[in-house]
Amino acid sequence: MDDAQLLRYARHILLDELGIEGQQKLLAARVLVVGAGGLGSPVAMYLAAAGVGHLVLADDDVVDIGNLQRQIMHHTASLDRAKALSGRDALLAINPGIVVEPLVQRLDDAALSSIIATVDLVLDCCDNFRTRHAVNRACVQHGKPLVSGAAIRFSGQVSVFDLRNRTNPCYHCLFPEADDAEELRCATTGVLGPLVGIIGSMQAAEAIKVITGMGEPLVGRLQSLDALTMNWHQIRYRKDPGCEVCGSAVGAG
Repeated sequence: MDDAQLLRYARHILLDELGIEGQQKLLAARVLVVGAGGLGSPVAMYLAAAGVGHLVLADDDVVDIGNLQRQIMHHTASLDRAKALSGRDALLAINPGIVVEPLVQRLDDAALSSIIATVDLVLDCCDNFRTRHAVNRACVQHGKPLVSGAAIRFSGQVSVFDLRNRTNPCYHCLFPEADDAEELRCATTGVLGPLVGIIGSMQAAEAIKVITGMGEPLVGRLQSLDALTMNWHQIRYRKDPGCEVCGSAVGAG
């Protein structure tokens, strides 16, 4: 690290659990953020500020005025711009010393597999089960850690699926894919703006822990928040040996 980086990341370096070695791991990391909306905004902004060296920001949507109540990476001047491009500009304004790669496209299974093979960690910040399960399948295929978050109305949740270890559960173990699963969307159901900030910030913290090897990530644990009462709940879960996705997974690519 040069002198400017030592100054920029000094408050991280002062942490004994992180230090210079951990900060160098962040600078060397390549991370995919799937979704540049309510969750993706705080996730990407905190990771950019933390010095994650290469962020891939994937989203095929454009900024709508209804997004601005919670998607803090975008501004009124960003209306009708692609979220990935608006997000890139916001992240580089925070930290011009990193690389931000915008992907203005909806990622199908083949594209997800290709991209996830090249990154160190994936953050699921999307808003639909189909994409969540597709991301999970690609992470299992390539043995990449996945930090997943969700928020709707007043409820939010975070968990980590560290698929570098084949004994750990995957997203499908916790939430099996089902054709009849009820899909709740912010556009029709609503969401408390600060809730996505809380959950997204937790995702960013978990990502930093996974990248640096610091602390105990939320592997095998689902952390849930009821923002109306500010009560937190945690449930533990295990790998499903009969899981259709990871039950017979054989290592990483």
